[in-house]
Amino acid sequence: MALGRAHSVAVTGVDGLLVEIEADIGQGLPAIHLVGLPDTALQESRDRVRAAVTNSGEKWPDGRVILALSPATLPKLGTVYDLALAIAVLDASGSVPAERLAKTVLLGELALDGRLRRVRGILPAVLAARTAGWSSVVVPAATLAEAALVEGIEVFGASSLREVVAWLRGEGSLAEPDGSMPGTAPRQGDLSEVVGQAEARWALEVAAAGGHHLLLTGPPGIGKTMLAQRLPGLLPPLTETEALEVTAIHSMAGILSGEHPLIIVPPFVAPHHSTSVSAMIGGGSGTARPGAVSRAHRGVLFLDECAELGAKVLEAMRTPLEEGEVRIARRDGVARYPARFQLVLAANPCPCAPAREVDCICAPLARRRYLGKLSGPLMDRIDLWVRMHGQLGATFSTETGESSAAVRDRVAQARGAAIARWREYGWLANAEVPGHILRQRFRLPREALAPVEGALRLGRMSARGADRALRVAWTICDLRGGEMPSAQDVLAALNFRQRDTE
Repeated sequence: MALGRAHSVAVTGVDGLLVEIEADIGQGLPAIHLVGLPDTALQESRDRVRAAVTNSGEKWPDGRVILALSPATLPKLGTVYDLALAIAVLDASGSVPAERLAKTVLLGELALDGRLRRVRGILPAVLAARTAGWSSVVVPAATLAEAALVEGIEVFGASSLREVVAWLRGEGSLAEPDGSMPGTAPRQGDLSEVVGQAEARWALEVAAAGGHHLLLTGPPGIGKTMLAQRLPGLLPPLTETEALEVTAIHSMAGILSGEHPLIIVPPFVAPHHSTSVSAMIGGGSGTARPGAVSRAHRGVLFLDECAELGAKVLEAMRTPLEEGEVRIARRDGVARYPARFQLVLAANPCPCAPAREVDCICAPLARRRYLGKLSGPLMDRIDLWVRMHGQLGATFSTETGESSAAVRDRVAQARGAAIARWREYGWLANAEVPGHILRQRFRLPREALAPVEGALRLGRMSARGADRALRVAWTICDLRGGEMPSAQDVLAALNFRQRDTE
């Protein structure tokens, strides 16, 4: 009886756990048994692994092969274990030495001819291997640039099982990263291209400076989508930690670029209004994949024609908006994905949506019902409500608005002031500050709080709405370079929340 070992990683959400793979070759009729709660894709790996080993010029053992994946109680999903399964069998048969194998994690799916194919979740898997203290990892060559984003661990890329076996024997070498850190920086429109709409531009600047959620309503073609698309260009670039976190989520979604995997700018995600709850929040059969709210982590989630989305989809966003995280429960466990994004909603004021409001033919009840899908609890979580109006002759105006670069400088200064204020708590923007901290630790003077207290007494807003108004007031104060929000700042914040959006 011979025993071999190899190691791989199981990824759930953005968290990884090391998996030990043991191969036992015993007497009996030739057969392959796979144990350790494998899913269907992993069960089918028995045939893939055997064909890959024989087609790579290696001998498959003549006997009964048992492959055990532990922890045995952890469900194993996907095809990332193929390479480790094949090497464990070769280790048990004495075909590869154990010196390099004992300190290397193996990731990748095998083709029948032994080629190593890319899989989802390479980045979080390599991060988990580094956290567990492993010194090296072998990944498919197509994902080498992605794996190389992780520092503190040796990363090697292989294109076939034959290359990995030769490397373990000391007879060949594997591809290594070139040391560069390529990142994706998609082109974005400039704010100067938006003509007029001074109030909406100001709301966009406040949203960028404080990380606030924004609702834009107005006739079609007025510029709601243009403004939303330019919001990422006003946000500061992602830090190294944030970039890895965002890239790991996109790795799990399987949408990373092979040559330039690192995401260094805030993402912009705009799902269609026919999207489902699973597509928005995350889910699916087998491994729970990240939804739109997680792919927009540290960036912008734009929902155009939000009044056309299903009520269940809109209500499902309430928890991510409040907690900045999505927890997807499945039979095999709970997948956790970060979801701290800025939400931008855009909607027409009514179903007929004429260019001029005076031409509307909708009944008053139809107008109220149209935006009625935006429930009170959801609207309570939106910090800035802006009603945009058409401007006659502005379409062909030669006037140039302020550029994104100029606004971005003010946003950076305001964000810097907020980070300095909340440094001891670890918050990065005013929108992340809990309400009780604003009410107790950083309580405003009574004359500044008077408008908020009056609105609460009259029932015009909830306690949550009052907290959000205070957060916006702090952001307005940071943009003007003040030390403490004044009564005018609070009134301006309340003006954003009390605007009639119908």
